[in-house]
Parts: sequence; C-alpha cells; structure tokens
Amino acid sequence: MADLHTTFTPALADLDDRHLRRRRRVVAAGEGATLVVDGQPLLAFAGNDYLGLAHHPALRGAAAEAAALGAGATASALIAGQSPAHAALEADLAAFVGADAALLFHSGYAANTGVIPALVGPTDAVFSDALNHASLIDGVRLSGASRHVVPHQDLRALDAALAAASGARRRLVVCDAVYSMDGDVAPLPDLLTLCERHDAWLMVDDAHGFGVLGDRGAGTVEHFGVAGHPRLVHMATLGKAAGVAGAFVVGPRSLVEWLANRARTYVFATALPPMVVQSLRAALRLIDGEPQRRRHLQALIARFRAGAGGLPWPLLPSATAIQPLVVGGNAEVLALDAALRARGLWVPAIRPPTVPVGSARLRVSLSAAHTEADVDRLCAALRALAVSGILDG
Repeated sequence: MADLHTTFTPALADLDDRHLRRRRRVVAAGEGATLVVDGQPLLAFAGNDYLGLAHHPALRGAAAEAAALGAGATASALIAGQSPAHAALEADLAAFVGADAALLFHSGYAANTGVIPALVGPTDAVFSDALNHASLIDGVRLSGASRHVVPHQDLRALDAALAAASGARRRLVVCDAVYSMDGDVAPLPDLLTLCERHDAWLMVDDAHGFGVLGDRGAGTVEHFGVAGHPRLVHMATLGKAAGVAGAFVVGPRSLVEWLANRARTYVFATALPPMVVQSLRAALRLIDGEPQRRRHLQALIARFRAGAGGLPWPLLPSATAIQPLVVGGNAEVLALDAALRARGLWVPAIRPPTVPVGSARLRVSLSAAHTEADVDRLCAALRALAVSGILDG
C-alpha cells in the first residue's frame, strides 16, 4: 500500500483538475455584515447567520458571564450530569417550540446521526428525500434500516414507496424542513398526512427554518401549525439563526428519554460548554423578543429577488434566506465567485458533491445584519458581471 503522501498528493491534484478542491479561509468579524476574509474586508453573503445574532453583544456578554461556570462540561451529561443552564435551555426550547421536552446535542450532524439509528433499525424502512442533508443520509445508513430515496418533494412517489413497505416494523420519513442549497420548504402538513395514512413517523431537520420561520421564529413547525404532532420528531440546529452552536430534538417526554439513553452521539459525547449554553439562552430571548429581525429579513429577500430578476443565471424559487443562483459548471461558478470578491463581495461557490453535477451555484445567504444598500450593491455587481460577459467563451 502506498504511503500517505503518495496516495493523497495526486488525489488532490485530481480535485484541482475538476475544480472541486475546497480551501478553508481565515475569517474574522468586521462591521455589520462585513467579514475580514484572509485579511480582506468583504461584504459577506455567506454562512447562515440569518438573524445577525452571531456577534450580538447580548450573546457575547452571556458567554463572558458564564465563564465563571468553567470552560467545558468535562463529560457527557449521563456521566457528569448537566448544569442548571443546560436544564434551563432544554426547558426553554421545549416551551418555545411547543413540545413536552427537548434534548441538546453538540451539533446538528450529531443529532441526525444519533437520533435516526435510535428510532429505526434493520427491520425498519426509512424514506429519504433525494436532496436531504448529508447528516440525514449518514444517519439513515448508520441505522441499518432499508433505505428508500424519494425524488425531491414528490409526494406521489413517497405515497407509493410507503405503501410498498407495509411489511416493515417501523416506517420513518426524513427530510430537511428548508433545503440548504435550494431554499425551498418541505410541505410538512402533506407529509404528516401521508405518515398518518401509512402508520409512519416524520423526522424533520429544521436547521434553516428555526429562528426564521413562524411568527415567533419557532421554525417550520410553527409556520405550518404542526408543533406537537404525535408523529413528528423535530430537530433544529442552534449554529445558524441562533448564532452559536449545537442542536436540539423536541417531542414527547418518552421519546426524549429514549434518545437520551440510546442516541450514541448523545450518550458518548461531551455536553456543550456552559458558555455556549448561556449564549443560546440569550439568543432564544432575542429570537422571541425581536420579531423585527425576521420582518427585515423578509423585506431583504423580496428586494434581492426583485433586483436579481433578468440575470443569466437562474434564481431558484425560494422564499427563504437561501437564494441560489445556478451557474452550472464548476470553473464558471469559481470565476464568478472570484469576480465578486474582486468587487469586495463574498458569495461562496457551491459545487458537487454538495449539489448535483452540472448545478454548481452561488448560494446567496441573506441576513438581518444586511442593509437594503448591501443587497442593492450585490445586485448591481451581478448585473455588471452579466453585462461584461465574464463567463462567455
């Protein structure tokens, strides 16, 4: 077997040839929606800080005060217990979403890869949307359940697949609530109707809906009025609109207790640091108490969609903070990314395997931290690049 250098140097060169190599950038906070990227100040339409909370003074202050509780949790909650702050945050999250109980995880990836195998196993069947996040896909694989991939948002195909798997002990439908690269929203009421018809459960990853959708920001479950549904397992992350880190699952208390005992990524993982937990409690108060952030974000979404009309790159039909411009080729989207950076704008190029081959795109991520002038500046730059024919020939 070849040594590590011999193996991976040519493999990296192959990624370069196909314009698929990723490079991490060093990013520091700037003013407003500006970030300092590799030493260059850029107006950023990257990341998922949808409400502009990541650098909010209330979150920083809560973290500083919680430093007196210690820098780390030292062990899993089942071994070393959890702090009063952890218990309070779980109670706050459950009440905010409208569920009996909540369970904290250290990341959304950990939640999905831990919860799904705790719910289903080899004698069960899982039905996964074709555009589901990698963490859901990996959770399904780890479960050992029979996997059925359903075309994106195809309710008729899902209905047929559920009917065909009537012999499974348990049936679980898993999907993103808001799809991270397309920005479209899953029809939760229709999905729950199918789950009721076929005696199935629905697990929803609300990573990009929590904090943004719903009158109070409780996510897609509030948006559709399905919070507390007896067939719904609701997961949401806390590193996007909430601006910090972690994730949680809510549902009946018996479900939460089962996951606390059987989800391996909870049982065997060190709990979130108290500083993170206290910052999240501050974030939850802002999500609930400052609805003007969501209203401003919605206005920016409408402004961008109006300003981006007529561009040569298709704008996918999204009503969320995720606004994808589909460019197509990997080299072409990288060229557009670089041209925008030269104009002081950071809009990341998204390429396979994150999106299907041939659908590389700019993922415009809007935030309440942006101003109308910021959005206008981006639209003007895109129009100028389109007129320049940057991708021609």
